[in-house]
Amino acid sequence: MKIIRNVSRIIIGLVFIFSGTVKAIDPLGSAYKFHDYFQAFNIGFLNSLSLPLAIFLCTAEFIVGFSILTGLRQRTAIWGALIVMVIFTPLTLILALTNPVSDCGCFGDAIHLTNWQTFGKNIVLITLAIVLYSGRKHVKQLFGRTFEWVIITGAVIVFILFSLANLRYLPVIDFLPYKKGVKIADQMVIPPGVSADEYRTTFVYEKNGIKKEFNLNNYPGNDSTWKFVDQKSVLIKSGYKPPIHDFIITSLNGEDLTQKVLSYQGYSVLMISKKLLEAGSKHLTEGIELGKYCMARGINFYILTSSGTDEVRSYNNGLEFCSVDETTLKTMIRANPGYILLKDGTILGKWSWSNVPEEEWFSRQIKH
Repeated sequence: MKIIRNVSRIIIGLVFIFSGTVKAIDPLGSAYKFHDYFQAFNIGFLNSLSLPLAIFLCTAEFIVGFSILTGLRQRTAIWGALIVMVIFTPLTLILALTNPVSDCGCFGDAIHLTNWQTFGKNIVLITLAIVLYSGRKHVKQLFGRTFEWVIITGAVIVFILFSLANLRYLPVIDFLPYKKGVKIADQMVIPPGVSADEYRTTFVYEKNGIKKEFNLNNYPGNDSTWKFVDQKSVLIKSGYKPPIHDFIITSLNGEDLTQKVLSYQGYSVLMISKKLLEAGSKHLTEGIELGKYCMARGINFYILTSSGTDEVRSYNNGLEFCSVDETTLKTMIRANPGYILLKDGTILGKWSWSNVPEEEWFSRQIKH
């Protein structure tokens, strides 16, 4: 039984540490996931709590795993692990049955699991948590109570600071498809021979006041006595999706600029602001000044946003504002505003508003 408890301790400790760490690397991504859930369950009034909850959850996961693995305040951590699993196991079953969001986000963007895979994982973890709970009386305290709490408190502080640093300066490890070194166009290609999405299409026709459903093989397309009413398409099998499949840049006049940006043989800077009003006037002003500097020195500069046209036109500063889907912008960079430097369509650098290089740095890149 001791061996089983030790194996359970190691597995739960490592899983909780890993889960907490990958969320802390990308706290804004975890906040976006909370936002998705709030929208799916019609509790959007909690959106303002998304980021605090994301940081709290990843910190709690890490500390529980850290305590269980090291033995510091292990009994308390065992209680914490059991409580977490008692809450999340039935919740993930509900998510698996209803599927409001396709990916639970339990391992951030490092590992994607379906809701059913997440539920299966939680069944294993709650079983291991029960094993640890049943043997909690065998747990021995390593050091004095006060000393252990001091270590745990220090770990909490360091971990929160780590999360905040990733929030301010971009994730220390980029799990997103728009990584440094990626040629965006190459990541949009569908390889030959791979399977595409499969849909079941149903046609609804009406005759003599009676509606009937048909499929592609038997619909009465040539029978004028039937009147077409509706068409339904249901995804029955997901096919291959390239890592980048939703990158579309549109000018304010509706022109598709995607290929123009990606095929340009030279340097381009993308300033990304999912919502201009959320970026803060100081950061936007700094970005606009950088844009004017770059354009004057032959570096293309585009401002990508999902803000409405009227809001964008209010800036009217001579720079190229473009419309991009908000989800795409969130996936490109975890900052508002954030910056991506392209050369020949390849990502050379990514920065948040807090650590974007000085203007002269961009000039030096052209000369190299």
